[in-house]
Amino acid sequence: MITANELKIKGIKAIEASLKDRKEVGITVRGKTKYVAMTLEQYEYMRQIELDHAYQEVMQDFEKGIYVIETAEEHISRVWKESKIE
Repeated sequence: MITANELKIKGIKAIEASLKDRKEVGITVRGKTKYVAMTLEQYEYMRQIELDHAYQEVMQDFEKGIYVIETAEEHISRVWKESKIE
C-alpha cells in the first residue's frame, strides 16, 4: 500500500517501487484504500479478461434466443423509452 502522503512526497517513484514485486498497489487516503495503480500491461490484461467475459455472456444470450433484431433507430427509441421508465 502507498499512502496519499507518500505519493505526494515521492510521486511516481513510490508507485514504480511498489509495482516491482506485485501487479497492483493500493493507494490509501486517510487509512482507507481508495485507488489502485497498476502497470499498463496489467490493465490491458484485465481489460481483455473483462471483454472476453462480456463476449461469453453475449454468446450465451444469443444461444438462448435472448436478443432483439431492430434498426438503429428502433434500438435508440427502445433504449430511450426504457431509460425513462427507470
